[in-house]
Amino acid sequence: MSIEGRGRRKTNPNGPGPGVDEAIRALLLLMPRMVGRAKRIPVPEELQSLSLAPRHLSLLSCLLFDGPMTVNDLAARLEVAPTTVSLMVGELSRKGILERREDEADRRRRIVSITDSKRPTIDSWLARGAHAWRQALNPLTPEQRQMFVQTLQAYEAAMADREDD
Repeated sequence: MSIEGRGRRKTNPNGPGPGVDEAIRALLLLMPRMVGRAKRIPVPEELQSLSLAPRHLSLLSCLLFDGPMTVNDLAARLEVAPTTVSLMVGELSRKGILERREDEADRRRRIVSITDSKRPTIDSWLARGAHAWRQALNPLTPEQRQMFVQTLQAYEAAMADREDD
């Protein structure tokens, strides 16, 4: 596979800022550093034996950021099927990380939350990433933040499309 766009102009003919190829070069250098830094955040000793995967971190981040919620709400936030979330919740509940309780307003529903005993450890572990994103996103306008998120989503979708080839 070749890298498209070799030898093209570094500047953007349409105005200030880098051209597409120059932005790609910058991102090709930046992305591995970002992933490397994220991977170097040590898992707290209390959680090391629990074999947490990236999918668990997304679920825990949602619960920390947005508070307790139902499996269906978690599934919508994580953009996965409720059965997938239900399996993860069951797994993390058995490990003592999550708890399910009845919803006082509707006893048929279950509310998922992080256990009080694990919350401080998980919060301090994941707070660094949330703080870094807040620092990066705060200076942007709401429209710029939306464009940034949509750009990352488009990149992820394009990478997924290439996996299917």
